[in-house]
Amino acid sequence: MERIPYLGQTIFKWQVGTSSFLALPEKGARLMNWNVTLGDGSVRDIVYWPEVGNLDAIASVRGGNPILFPFGGRSYDQGEIHHWRAEDGVRRPMPMHGLARQGKFRTIRLDEGGFSAQFVPDEAAKAAYPYDYEFVVSYRFDPRGLFVELQLTNLGSKPMPWSAGHHFYFTLPWSAGRTRKDYLFETTATKYFQRDERGGLVPFTKVSARETLANPSLIDLIHTGLRREVFAVTELPTGNRLHFRSGMANSPAGDLAVVTWTADDKSPYYCIEPWMGPPNAAETKIGLHSVVPGQTQKFYVEITLG
Repeated sequence: MERIPYLGQTIFKWQVGTSSFLALPEKGARLMNWNVTLGDGSVRDIVYWPEVGNLDAIASVRGGNPILFPFGGRSYDQGEIHHWRAEDGVRRPMPMHGLARQGKFRTIRLDEGGFSAQFVPDEAAKAAYPYDYEFVVSYRFDPRGLFVELQLTNLGSKPMPWSAGHHFYFTLPWSAGRTRKDYLFETTATKYFQRDERGGLVPFTKVSARETLANPSLIDLIHTGLRREVFAVTELPTGNRLHFRSGMANSPAGDLAVVTWTADDKSPYYCIEPWMGPPNAAETKIGLHSVVPGQTQKFYVEITLG
């Protein structure tokens, strides 16, 4: 592990076998980049990171892996965006994708294998999510992949709702001359949803569990009802593959979801996003998990190169 000055910050680099990982734990617990050196000496970017001028607005940078906590996506309360209503009946603000991606973290583990960072909520975060808790993001880096775990511990006296997730930006295409039609996305999903303008989930039937990333219907699509919590992206001409495995470590998996998204057909990335449930979980209750006082819940994602 080494420390590298970058845009006025100190970021960390891990070289693990042929894989290299860059992260800034104290700003959003942000994994920034993952690349691998191939047998011919060339370097392939796995997790995409763009050229940026500064890190003041790192939450809005389209790259790396923004952490979505306590809720992924847009939250609504009775049709009004960026709000949610807890069990106490109080309407509170909730930014898109929650509080963590723009939040401050305290590094509590930093070693040759990765890091753990604990969320330090500011006053706005405390007002939006008024619970007594510890939220920790932990990464373990391996020569051919990574393992990331989101851990929420309830230190208070009332149950806590959450439905967190990841917003991985993957470089695409992987190889020169390829296009999105060369990449097959496979899941075991049995249900698909789009989101309406009031935060409701609208069933979508015009896709299958095997689609190329050229299909525009995959953009902003929620894949759920997973028979198994595994999915993959394969480069068809070469057979190169990214394997994903996600789940809850010590509680029922419920309605785990995968969200697929990209900005447009020219974007140099494609997002494959493992979530604990569909967006607006606090209102729909689909994919919403409850942490009782004294309990710890863990949501994990493992990604490997195949």
